[in-house]
Amino acid sequence: MVELLIPAQNKKSVQAAIGYADAIYFGVETFNMRMHAQNITQADLPEFIQFCHDNNLKAFLTSNIIIYEGELDLLRQLIESAYSAEVDAVIVHDLATIQLAKEIGIPFHISTQASISNSMSAKFFEQLGAERAILARELTLEQIKEIGANMTTMEIEAFVHGAMCTSISGRCYLSEDVTNNPRFSANRGKCLQPCRQKWTLTHENGTVIDYDGFFFLNSKDLCMIEYIPELIEAGITSLKVEGRMRAPRYIETVSRLYRKAIDAHFNGSFTKELARTWKEELASVYNRGFSTGFYFGIPTYLDVNQKSGNMAYYRKEEVGTVVSYYREKQVAKLSLQKGQFKPGDVLFIEGGPKGTFYKHEITEMFHKNRQIQQTPDLGKIKDEYLITIKVESPVKRTDRVFVYMDKRNSVDGERNNT
Repeated sequence: MVELLIPAQNKKSVQAAIGYADAIYFGVETFNMRMHAQNITQADLPEFIQFCHDNNLKAFLTSNIIIYEGELDLLRQLIESAYSAEVDAVIVHDLATIQLAKEIGIPFHISTQASISNSMSAKFFEQLGAERAILARELTLEQIKEIGANMTTMEIEAFVHGAMCTSISGRCYLSEDVTNNPRFSANRGKCLQPCRQKWTLTHENGTVIDYDGFFFLNSKDLCMIEYIPELIEAGITSLKVEGRMRAPRYIETVSRLYRKAIDAHFNGSFTKELARTWKEELASVYNRGFSTGFYFGIPTYLDVNQKSGNMAYYRKEEVGTVVSYYREKQVAKLSLQKGQFKPGDVLFIEGGPKGTFYKHEITEMFHKNRQIQQTPDLGKIKDEYLITIKVESPVKRTDRVFVYMDKRNSVDGERNNT
């Protein structure tokens, strides 16, 4: 069975992926390519990895940045901590990290940062002992298939969804260059993403040419859900989603839909029509428009989104809080301040970075111990309105309650990090 590999920046992300993903990848507060994410601490590694394993998820630690001389002792401590916490593998790039992984005896996967683009390069890493290679993002499906066919033991992993860097496999110096500060190097995990901003292109004589106020470096997101059978048949072992800085709802939506696509392929129910409905739902969460990347040829200007940084058509709106939770009865009481709710509506209950993420479709709800079929319009009443619902996962007092509104039906809807 092929693996669905999902990004996580904290426990909430993992909660969102449970039941859909086979494995998650994450970083700690040092030595990873997403230093702006809400990464877990090194001290939390044992608890975090145990939580993953308790929920039938493999856990891969990402440590794929460039390493400098004065950092080797700290790097060794991290790899040893990961080994002690029983992480399933580390994702690496720098040869020093590979060497330490070999010495300590921890399985390792070669990051896409290594730009493995041919079978000879892949064989080199296979002979070093790598269990898996995350191939360069600039390969076509046919090239991936050929590389995989030449491997003896090493698995092939490839990205199927999420942000695409405008630079070769993410190795970029634009952030460092425009800030004139090596602290903001993409190769050290602190990219400020200037490529996602509007730019004006000016000739040296002062003439503005072609691009004036466009997002002309803003690559569309990769979306391969319509081609899951082709990816699996090409021999890709692990289908990887990008997005370690995305919100839990993004993780839940993408995980759920790609799980449907993978399962549909294996049970014979996959159709392009079904895939198009899944793609439409994927557009409801954070995206810059969709592209198939390099899988079927070199991207063109049509694969750059020149208009916007986020095309998601849902917005996140806070509607209330949890006022109490009864563990024995698995019941939560919510205080709602806005909106109008009925069975079939979906609520999202969230805590802090280490707290709750719970998606709940209302099947029944109670007000003052009486079952109701609909709340009043809460924007038209002065007092708080309390409802009680049955919950399948623990929530906490003061957790916040959200809904996601379709901005296509709202005149004032704004796009959010969904």
